[in-house]
Amino acid sequence: MDDCRLLRLKSGDDLAFCEYGSDAGTPVFFFHGWPSSRTMAQLADKSARELGVRIISADRPGIRDSSFQANRRLIDWPDLVEQLADHLRIDQFRVLAISGGAPYAYATAAKLPERVRAVAIASGAPPIVDLRDHSGLLALYRYMIWLYRNAPFLLRIFFYTTGALASIRPPVRLRPLMLKVLRLQPCDSTAMEDTVAFEACFESQRHAWRASVKGLIVDAEIFGEPWGFRLEDIDVPVRLWHGTKDSAFSIEIAKDIAQRLPKCQMCFVEEEGHYSLPIRHMREILADLIAV
Repeated sequence: MDDCRLLRLKSGDDLAFCEYGSDAGTPVFFFHGWPSSRTMAQLADKSARELGVRIISADRPGIRDSSFQANRRLIDWPDLVEQLADHLRIDQFRVLAISGGAPYAYATAAKLPERVRAVAIASGAPPIVDLRDHSGLLALYRYMIWLYRNAPFLLRIFFYTTGALASIRPPVRLRPLMLKVLRLQPCDSTAMEDTVAFEACFESQRHAWRASVKGLIVDAEIFGEPWGFRLEDIDVPVRLWHGTKDSAFSIEIAKDIAQRLPKCQMCFVEEEGHYSLPIRHMREILADLIAV
């Protein structure tokens, strides 16, 4: 169940968040993917309860119930995380990020090294501006990058069209057809047959599209901009989890990122994809994270 709470930030904006797992457990901030929202953290709820982990998951600005911020940057995010941690009276914490949440996790580790104990990244997005070769990206992402750089107005039309379609809740009986249309890797399609996993991944997306296409556009644009810090300067332990069958961000991209992080432990999982990795290995990821 999503018990949404709102934190009034110093700026006067609202930051929406919810919690999963164990109320008195080890605090872990969950950073959702793109396009997604706070309820993606349902993926971690069962494992977090078993392991005694407290999951705190917030909507990024402009996503779902968090206030829109037109000119926000990636490096603005750590300050919001710190305000949320202070509000919850949490001194030190760990961070778990899925896919598009990865840049925000790196930024938080870079800017709050005294508070972030460790970071776990599952199926993480890379710094696009640093990529010389885009062949390791999903074809859709390559098209989006090209449009962003050459015809941004067409990209916005694409986003609003996608938002109109994605905000519609598909009947349960049509979910298998939806998974076929998306042409996911077989391992991902199989993992998505689980109701909890489907709700966490696709319902969190649907709510985000329905709430604010504009917010998702800003969130997407940030991925294509310079991050404002170097991966090489992150002095926090990072666990980098990646499936060898990930079709969104290739294993070669993940290996390059791992080499740039000073305190990185590579956790590459054979025969797992972009979605199946966090779905099937969440308990393992969380257990390893809280042990750091």
